Amino acid sequence: MVKIRLARVGTKKTPIYRVVVTDSRSPRDGKHIELIGLYDPRAKDASKTLVLDHDRLNHWQKVGAKLSEEVTNLVKRNPAVAAAS
Repeated sequence: MVKIRLARVGTKKTPIYRVVVTDSRSPRDGKHIELIGLYDPRAKDASKTLVLDHDRLNHWQKVGAKLSEEVTNLVKRNPAVAAAS
């Protein structure tokens, strides 16, 4: 099954997450199919907290990819992202 989920990057105590499309069996930070966005929980500017490629997100959802619980929550919390998807 293909999932859209977060993969952690960044250094110790300064997390940044990539929003990736990956096989559900692969490890969290392992190989992924496509990078479709970034999530920076420490960003000072709210508009830069979540950056997504809306076209690719919609494409993968139409193909059958499932969003992880956390990615679903992020999309719902950011009205600009929710309006585009």
